[in-house]
Amino acid sequence: MNWDDVRMFLAVARGGQILSASKRLGVNHATLSRRVTALEESLKTRLLIRRTNGCDLTAEGEIFLHAAERMETEMLAAQAQIGRIDTAVAGTVRVGAPDGFGVSFLAPRLGKLTARFPELRIQLVPVPRSFSLSQREADIAITLERPEQGRLISSKLTDYTLGLYASQDYLASYGAPDTVEDLKAHRRIGYVEDLIFTASLNFTGEIMRSWDASFEISSATGQTEAVRSNAGIGILHNYIARQYPELIRILPETTIRRAYWTTYHESARDLVRVRTVADFLQELVTAEHRIFV
Repeated sequence: MNWDDVRMFLAVARGGQILSASKRLGVNHATLSRRVTALEESLKTRLLIRRTNGCDLTAEGEIFLHAAERMETEMLAAQAQIGRIDTAVAGTVRVGAPDGFGVSFLAPRLGKLTARFPELRIQLVPVPRSFSLSQREADIAITLERPEQGRLISSKLTDYTLGLYASQDYLASYGAPDTVEDLKAHRRIGYVEDLIFTASLNFTGEIMRSWDASFEISSATGQTEAVRSNAGIGILHNYIARQYPELIRILPETTIRRAYWTTYHESARDLVRVRTVADFLQELVTAEHRIFV
């Protein structure tokens, strides 16, 4: 198998078109098509369905894409180790992030990075209960706690705060609580308790011993929407809740503090695309650090 053929397949798979991939690689369209065909013949399988308006991956192509991206990562790591440092900001970087931070903060802003580096492909995915950086379930993970095990490089991304919120309509109907004790007379929104996978998400215990939510949602963005829809009082991320004028902060002296951490596997230390994305994440939160207070 020829690595150059694999590299060309990656360009087509990521761009969805042979023509656009040939322009990015600086090779003739027909030459690129022949090289991908040669790869298919060497693998004795069809990787692409070629159409007049682009290319789709076959089932075998989807499988080979993941293998090819692992090959690419290993190739770039090897080049870095022998002194041929990866200088091209290109390829795929998968960022795993909590849904609130990922959807509300990163999703509207990561387009600036792909505009800056057209050869870079960003995949933004929710961080599940557990994930493996070494198996590339994520290249970079944004976590609520600093990982204590594994060959990982971690740094604090930012501190952030949470507070109690209700909608204007809810408060007009049920009144605003004056004390934490008054919360017992209100409908409360929280996480599904048996699905809380880290102590950092146990916000309610810092406010009252038994939160006893009437509406439980295992999603920060889902809880925000529930509070907006007048379903009750919730503990929301301040940087998310402030985006909605209909949400009112109640008992403002009650503040919960947490932090986000950026983590990637030490094998990715010399990959410029991973470092570039990690640096950009820090650049984003530093530029807008005031919203996290």
